[in-house]
Amino acid sequence: MSEIRDIETLVCTDIKARQKVGIKKYGVTVAQNPLSEQQWLQHAYEESLDLSIYLKRIIESKEQAVRDSQS
Repeated sequence: MSEIRDIETLVCTDIKARQKVGIKKYGVTVAQNPLSEQQWLQHAYEESLDLSIYLKRIIESKEQAVRDSQS
C-alpha cells in the first residue's frame, strides 16, 4: 500500500511542477485560461497523439531488444 502512496505523491509533485511551467509559459493557470471547450479538446487530442508516439517508440525499442537477444 505504501508504494501506491509514494507513486501518488510523485504524481502530485509532477502536477505541481507542471503547473509552475504552465504559469510561467502562459501567465495563467488552466482554470484562468480562456480557451474554448473545443480548443481544450483539440489540445487534449494532440497530447494523446504525442503520448501514442512516445509509447510506440518504447514498445518498438523493447521488441527490438527481444529480437536482438534471440539472434
